[in-house]
Amino acid sequence: MDNNTLFSQSISLKELGIENAKIHYQLSPEELHDITIQSGQGIEVSSESLAVNTGEYTGRSPKDRFIVKDSITEDKVWWGNVNIPFAPEDFDALYNKVTAYLSNKEVFVRDSYACADPNYRLNIRAVTENAWSNLFCYNMFLRPEVEELATFTPEWTLVSAPGFFADPELDGTRQSNFAILNFTRKIVLIGGTGYTGEMKKGIFSALNFIMPVFKNTMPMHCSANVGENDDAAIFFGLSGTGKTTLSADPNRKLIGDDEHGWTNENTIFNFEGGCYAKVINLTEENEPDIFRAIKKGSLLENVIVNPDTKEVDFEDVSITENTRVSYPIFHIDNIQPGSIGKNPKNIFFLTADSFGILPPISKLTPGQAAYHFISGYTAKVAGTEAGITEPQPNFSACFGAPFMPLHPTKYAEMLSKKIKDANVKVWLVNTGWTGGPYGIGSRMKLKYTRAMITAALNGELDEVGYENHEVFGIAKPQTCPNVPSEILNPRNTWEDPELYDKKAIELAQKFKANFAKFEEFANDEIMAGAPKA
Repeated sequence: MDNNTLFSQSISLKELGIENAKIHYQLSPEELHDITIQSGQGIEVSSESLAVNTGEYTGRSPKDRFIVKDSITEDKVWWGNVNIPFAPEDFDALYNKVTAYLSNKEVFVRDSYACADPNYRLNIRAVTENAWSNLFCYNMFLRPEVEELATFTPEWTLVSAPGFFADPELDGTRQSNFAILNFTRKIVLIGGTGYTGEMKKGIFSALNFIMPVFKNTMPMHCSANVGENDDAAIFFGLSGTGKTTLSADPNRKLIGDDEHGWTNENTIFNFEGGCYAKVINLTEENEPDIFRAIKKGSLLENVIVNPDTKEVDFEDVSITENTRVSYPIFHIDNIQPGSIGKNPKNIFFLTADSFGILPPISKLTPGQAAYHFISGYTAKVAGTEAGITEPQPNFSACFGAPFMPLHPTKYAEMLSKKIKDANVKVWLVNTGWTGGPYGIGSRMKLKYTRAMITAALNGELDEVGYENHEVFGIAKPQTCPNVPSEILNPRNTWEDPELYDKKAIELAQKFKANFAKFEEFANDEIMAGAPKA
């Protein structure tokens, strides 16, 4: 719901250690918008949305994200380069410094919650130094009814202090910025960075631990929609694979854009109350839902704005390629009421394979599904990052490694069980290149990808013939409505089929090299889903 009602209740933050602060509680989006402009921290653009600059950090900083190692997490978290341990005593000392910093200041407080299913609801109190950070929380978390606020009890606390900088030698951090999860104290502590995605991903990471460990529920970094027959579809994919675009289907209602839970009752529920979309090269023609959602109440980050016309130049990446917008989900017209769907029937793993090897669509066995889920493959193309001059494989376990506190095989085993129990069909969809690698081949046409996904959703691929890929072993359909048959087998699209075979083996070897670190934890069924090279 659009809860813009001014709420005049006063609250105290003394129990959080924040003393004598001027507290702005539960301000409306319009108030936060105006305060940001009045303070000189943002401007209103031609669409009436708010545009801000997040400062030095225009993206997440994975090496500066920590989890407190304590009795709850010590034996459960998969410690390493992704989940970096932080000492409890260091957290307590740093937390006290941050709360002392916020004391006697103007702060913005918002009560909200995560998880649309009331059986899994997680109440959150966000304390932010900046008004626009609080607007982000309004957009991205779920909004309680006004009458709920009088008795609202937060379970987790999110503290964001971009103006506080840690001293690594004293505070145990790597550098001055940090994002730390403490499961015993139920706190997400963020400092030294204004990038709002750290707040969203902090809560998401907490849920990725809470849901499987305490709720026996599968957390997923995915988008989801539902058809007229209440058949839900799930879309996994890393940035740039088309997750947001392909789940926005005019014939299906959007459950959510990015983060979901899958219960034992086979329901899918959105963790969030909004969307946080990339806007690089955004056009109304290619991304109509996102383009039209950018209006009063939305928050643009790190975009370039014409000072005279106030128009946003979505092609200008002079600040960052990671330009973003957050908006509440009700800015999208075709959404599922309550953000809950039932009876998932299809799962799509999206990959933008810039090597041009993987088929445009293929059907996976449960073992292959678990293997590709753990692998979380896509590919970076030349020019996306400094130093990349040719396609590079990019593996991110569970299609979201930076947010997964448990070992990836734990999530994969949960997914495999749910696929079998609910008899879900799993598809690997290559939205990347065909006819050769990046620079030689061409990007798969969006209309063909949409046609393949529609055919899978409608059951039109159930009765067609299949053949297994020579190297990856995945089943390729031989025909698909509204798609030229010749593109369904990628080998046929290359001028030199023998070169294709060679490159397919090379890519398979990259898969196997990446998977080596998971092998000792993977069961026989998962290992049987590996490429044959």
